[in-house]
Amino acid sequence: MSKGAKVCGVTQSAASQHVQEVERRLGAPLLDRSKRPLEMTPAGKLYADFCRDVLRQEDEFQLALERLKREVEGTVRVASIYSVGLSEMSRLSEEYSASHPTARLEVEYMRPDKVYAAVSSGEADLGLVSYPESSRELAAIPWREEEMRLAVPPAHPLAGRRAVSATDLDGVDFIGFDEDLSIRREIDRFLRTRGIAVHMVMHFDNIQMIKEAVALGSGASILPARSMQADIERGRLVAVGLEPPGLVRPVGIVHRRKKKFNRAAQAFLELLLPGTVETERLAGGENGENGAGGSRRTPAALH
Repeated sequence: MSKGAKVCGVTQSAASQHVQEVERRLGAPLLDRSKRPLEMTPAGKLYADFCRDVLRQEDEFQLALERLKREVEGTVRVASIYSVGLSEMSRLSEEYSASHPTARLEVEYMRPDKVYAAVSSGEADLGLVSYPESSRELAAIPWREEEMRLAVPPAHPLAGRRAVSATDLDGVDFIGFDEDLSIRREIDRFLRTRGIAVHMVMHFDNIQMIKEAVALGSGASILPARSMQADIERGRLVAVGLEPPGLVRPVGIVHRRKKKFNRAAQAFLELLLPGTVETERLAGGENGENGAGGSRRTPAALH
């Protein structure tokens, strides 16, 4: 009796009174007090079994309730630039569906300016863009940096090179991005600082069209190596390193500041940035005002 009272955090007297109250309520003795140590009566054994069943069912209930709380439901709407969406979303969708079968992932592909507009207006919960920028309305989270390489068709004179320098690129027929895109400005800056003057033969607003033009032999281009992987495996393109290296395309996630994410969006953020402080902070709806500059991430999140 004293041990039971200690476990329950009450005095021995209070425990004895409680047992006596249960006996009065049941109309049967639970303990044989004529014996030392005390023994349970048949009614006491029956009641003890009943209590164990109740406690077991309570444990099962708590486990089931916790599983239900962890289950992610709802829809997350993602606006993505074409290059990230087409190369990544098939894998991400499969992983997301496998982990959260009751949640929905809706993805729409569009130009960078349209991604920002969709997130700003609330049509999308999250946006995936290159060269992410914060604003008064939007915060940007760095996701990863993609190495840029020279893209050429297999028959191109530079296709057999391990890396190319400024002199190798000077005067080559070049397929670029539209002038209003950040990636075009960064590539132009890269070429200009190295004194390279390419011959711009055409330009497009997305990587897929540029890859097609390069594969058809219309010229060379500079593209994220990650976006060319499938074409390289199919023998349509060759990726040649740039010398010196260092040109990268940053990719990030944009969202409205102080936005309260639903559990589906929280789960998708965790898929993109697993185990980072940033996703934990966003999941709580405490989106700061620092944007990308205020993010604290583990090194693995960069890749």
